[in-house]
Amino acid sequence: MKIAVDAYGGDNAPLEIIRGCKLAHDEFNADIVLTGKKDEILKIMQSEGISPNIFEIEDAPDILTMEDDPTSVIKEKSNSSMAAAFKLLKNDICDAAVSAGNSGAVLVGATMIVKRIRGVKRAALAFVFPSQTGPLMLADMGANVICKPEYLPQFAMMASEYMKNMHGIENPLIGLLNNGTEEHKGTQLHQEAFKLLSESGLNFKGNVEARDIALGGCDVIVTDGFSGNIALKTFEGVSKMMSNGIKNIFKKSLLTKIGAVFVLKELNAFKKKFDYKEYGGVPLLGISKPVIKAHGSSDARAVKNAIRQAMAFYDSKMIDVISKKLGDKQ
Repeated sequence: MKIAVDAYGGDNAPLEIIRGCKLAHDEFNADIVLTGKKDEILKIMQSEGISPNIFEIEDAPDILTMEDDPTSVIKEKSNSSMAAAFKLLKNDICDAAVSAGNSGAVLVGATMIVKRIRGVKRAALAFVFPSQTGPLMLADMGANVICKPEYLPQFAMMASEYMKNMHGIENPLIGLLNNGTEEHKGTQLHQEAFKLLSESGLNFKGNVEARDIALGGCDVIVTDGFSGNIALKTFEGVSKMMSNGIKNIFKKSLLTKIGAVFVLKELNAFKKKFDYKEYGGVPLLGISKPVIKAHGSSDARAVKNAIRQAMAFYDSKMIDVISKKLGDKQ
């Protein structure tokens, strides 16, 4: 298995990307192709004491920034590190791709270069949250700001297969994110999507509210990308606030500092549970080959875990399962 990694995607590229690839190579024996400015990558590897022979490097002179228009990946910057990674994937030189770059460009590049699974109407970014009752996947969380009702049952099916294959949940329970649990709640999009999900044959429980993301009660929550992205950012903000609040409590006095010693192990485990760096990135569901979108501010540990996730995604053969399911309906 060979993983294409966009060396110039993200706020901390290329140094943290290269460091993360070295960690993945050492811990998982990952076979990695770095894409980007070859001379610069080699200089950084030399300064970090990394052998120039452990990675292949695909030279790509253009850098696609977070400010660039997403379509730049297939137009003005078609020779960027991100585009190069997707071309390696498209041409079967690599088996999966990882990028911490511009989210919109990842979606456009994966859709236009790698292509969607036949029958998939829209690809969805899907994030796994650590809920109170276990892992929970939210799809879509930002790829499709404007959705049609028929997109959501596909998001639900793909997310359900992911949770089944990657987390061992036999028959994932699905909820539709809404502003109330009653069937009549929400916009026309929600009401039509509710009807389609009810008729889909999936394990659909009905509408759920935003608090259910943290409290659990289902395994998959489907939504449009606009609502999903707001939910994600809210969850991240509350998690940081809680983490900082707990830290400040234990710093308050000598007594609380002594108390912290006795619960340090449990506190670190709790913090790790909510740390995006442990998850690495989010899968782009609906693309014909494994694509992982890493967090824009990923450090080496997050990059390492994104590569681990890409390897597991490839091994799961989940894309073949989704393709077959959609083929059966055509």
